[in-house]
Amino acid sequence: MQTRTTRTTLAVASLLTAAMVGGTGIAGAQDATPLPDFGDIAGEIRIDGSSTVFPLTEAMAEEFQYAYPNVMVTVAESGTGGGFEKFCRGETDANDASRHIKDEELAACTEAGIEPVELAVAYDGLSVVVHPSNTWAECLTVAELNAIWAPDSTVTNWSQVREGFPDAALTLFGPGADSGTFDYFTEEINGETDASRSDFTQSEDDNVLVTGVAGDPNALGYFGFAYYAPNADKVKAVAIDNGAGCVAPSFETIADGTYAPLSRPLFIYPSKASLARPEVAAFFRFYLHVAPEILGPDATAGQIAYVPLPADQAAATQAALDAAIAQ
Repeated sequence: MQTRTTRTTLAVASLLTAAMVGGTGIAGAQDATPLPDFGDIAGEIRIDGSSTVFPLTEAMAEEFQYAYPNVMVTVAESGTGGGFEKFCRGETDANDASRHIKDEELAACTEAGIEPVELAVAYDGLSVVVHPSNTWAECLTVAELNAIWAPDSTVTNWSQVREGFPDAALTLFGPGADSGTFDYFTEEINGETDASRSDFTQSEDDNVLVTGVAGDPNALGYFGFAYYAPNADKVKAVAIDNGAGCVAPSFETIADGTYAPLSRPLFIYPSKASLARPEVAAFFRFYLHVAPEILGPDATAGQIAYVPLPADQAAATQAALDAAIAQ
C-alpha cells in the first residue's frame, strides 16, 4: 500500500518529468502550465496559522523539501487568528487560514506594510463528532447545535437537547478563539462570529479534541473533516439537519454542497513581499500544482480528506498567485 508520502513523491516526480518534456503536469491539476524546474534555490520559509489547513501545508512542505533540500519550510499551527497576528507583524511568510482574513487583520497588515495574497486551496466540511458509543445523537439540527453552543446556553445534559435523549452530563470540546474553525462554526451556528459559550475544553490542536471526544462517552465536539476521516474508528460523525434532512459529512456531501451549513473553503495567505523571493514563489507554485493530487476520501492511502477546488476556482487562484509574483 502506498503511503501519502510515496503517493506525493510520485506526483512530484511526474510533475518534474512533465516539465522537462513539455507536458501538462499531473493528472487533476487545474492549471495547464507545467510545473517548471525551479533550479538551485535555497532559503527558509515560515508558515503558521490554521490547524485545519496544517496537514495539507505540512505535506506540501515535506515534499517540497524532498525535491529542493536547500529550502527549509517550517509549518506551525497556532490557529488562524493567532497566525494572522504573527503574519501581520512580519514574523511569517504565509498564514494558513480556515476562513477569510478579517477586516481588522487586513488593517493590521496594511498598517505594517504587509500585503496578503489570498489563495484558496481546498474545501472542508467542519465535522461535529461524538463518542462511538453514542447511539442517540445520530443527527442534530442547527437549532439544537445553537441551543448547545449559544453564548447564553444553559444546556449541560443530553436530556436538555432533545426529549428522549438520556440523562447524561454533556461534555463539550472545541477549538479556541484563535481558530478559524471556531469563527466559522460560531457564525454559522450561532449567527455571529466569536459568539459562543466558554465552558468547554478548548484547544488549537485538533488532535487534542479528537482524544478528548474519544475518551468520553458523553462528549460532543467539532473540528475539520481531515481530522475526522483518519479517526473515524475513534469518534463518530453526527449528521446535520439544516432544514432539508440529515446529511453526514463525507467527501461526496462536501463536494456537492449538501453538507450545509458547515462546508467551507480553506486558504493560505502568503505576503506579496515574500513572494518576491524565488524560494517562496517556487513553493507556492509547487503547492497549487501538487495539492490536488493528495486530496481525497481515502485516508488509508495517505490522502488528506479535503475536496479539491472546482476548475474555475482553481484557475482563479492560480491567476491570483501569478499576478502577485509578477508584480
